Amino acid sequence: MADLALLLLRVVTGGLLAGHGAQKLFGSFGGPGLKGTAGWMEKMGLRPGLAWAGLAGGGELAGGLLTLLGLGGPLGSILTTSAMKMATFKAHSGKPIWVAAGGAELPVVNIAVSTALMMVGPGKYSLDRLFGIKVPRWFSALVMAGTSVSLVVGLLMEPDEAAEPATSEAA
Repeated sequence: MADLALLLLRVVTGGLLAGHGAQKLFGSFGGPGLKGTAGWMEKMGLRPGLAWAGLAGGGELAGGLLTLLGLGGPLGSILTTSAMKMATFKAHSGKPIWVAAGGAELPVVNIAVSTALMMVGPGKYSLDRLFGIKVPRWFSALVMAGTSVSLVVGLLMEPDEAAEPATSEAA
């Protein structure tokens, strides 16, 4: 049953995160698309907005797909956790926790699920298991270091004083 539970977590969370990334990148599912996401990123001080929109959408899409498929060991979890941490601290900071109030409820749940999956692995019903794929620890550490650097850089960027406060439309 534990492997079925992991499959359920991976498919639901990974699928929704991939869809969230597709909203940012392509305007799928009523999302803002790359240009709209770029404008929203710039309002939060993330410049150039187009690059940050690509990183956010790409991390969510690729991380979500890797998670959904159980492919690439912890890489999907690393990518989505980084994107969700940025959302938590840039888009939802200073608000009550609940999503109805613009808070970080959903990104925090995604971080918890991704971290749990990173700790226990994708389970028996995964492409990693099917094909015998094992991502080297050094590569996972390298990806984690890269996402950590981008997270720190993004968190240090400040919006212009004259800019409107960011809304949670694209988060």
